[in-house]
Amino acid sequence: MQKNRLGSSDFLISPIGLGTWAIAGTGWEYSWGAQDDKDSLGALEYAVERGVNWIDTAAVYGLGHAEQLVGQLLRRVPVSRRPLVFTKGSLVWDPVTKEISHSLAPQSLLAEIDASLRRLQVETIDLYQIHWPAFPADASSEGIEMALSALAAARDQGKIRAIGVSNFDVAQLKRAQAVTEIVSLQPPYSALMRDIEKDVLPFCEQAGLGVLAYSTLQSGLLSGSMTRERISQLPEDDWRKARSADFQEPRLSANLTLVDVMARIGERHGVSAAAVAIAWVLRQPVVTGAIVGARRPAQVDGLIAASALRLSAAEIDEIRPFLPSGMGTNVPGAAA
Repeated sequence: MQKNRLGSSDFLISPIGLGTWAIAGTGWEYSWGAQDDKDSLGALEYAVERGVNWIDTAAVYGLGHAEQLVGQLLRRVPVSRRPLVFTKGSLVWDPVTKEISHSLAPQSLLAEIDASLRRLQVETIDLYQIHWPAFPADASSEGIEMALSALAAARDQGKIRAIGVSNFDVAQLKRAQAVTEIVSLQPPYSALMRDIEKDVLPFCEQAGLGVLAYSTLQSGLLSGSMTRERISQLPEDDWRKARSADFQEPRLSANLTLVDVMARIGERHGVSAAAVAIAWVLRQPVVTGAIVGARRPAQVDGLIAASALRLSAAEIDEIRPFLPSGMGTNVPGAAA
């Protein structure tokens, strides 16, 4: 796969990166249901074999479990093919109740970095990101400056190579940049969630920030394999079933119609609706890479096919009438 430079860093990354939210397993608030670790590791390893050279994870995914899986992956692949590891902090949990809370306190973030290093079994994290500037999203973001100062100190100590942020708006990005160098933003972006097109993407382009788009398939809804029947059969502990408005009416019917349009376009290219949805995100030059999730090795090829797909202007126009009205917004308090 081609490689793109991530912001001002020295990282050259594939346009597709593998995320680990979906493989984090059960026992936490934002679970996608039961997951076999063997399948998870198989998907990660196969993606690396196919040229994906970065894995995105977070401490909170599976309350540490996703990072542990990534650590196992790093032991299984040759050093020459070791993927870059991007992780995130600021969401912490009570070890007894499993309740998730948010902290930008320097001592908390520095403790999180040390815990992530242990779970990942590495000496240095390639990209460390503040997961949320506030949690829920509409809470106070006081503490951004102290948090960035703490990450800068960790970078100086060699514990992290570069600093990124996630879910920041333009004002918060400016505050972060006033403290230290940040190389990237990780925002939600899909055909169903386009609000960052208004001001966030233009700012990132002007500021030279890399953009790592997450939720590019809207938690699987744009994959082409999600039907009403499958949604109804999702486990009760799958957060999408009860808490995502996009998986419920009145949005669901319109969303599935959009997927049908993407599937028709995909048929012309011999790829899936998922590849079209990801390529739609990657059509933006400012987007450095798209984060996708695979729970089994068999799902990987259909996703990374997007890296070679270039939608024509006519195909983008074909999709446009089926995009939901409004720009879409992120779900406050989501864990991605």
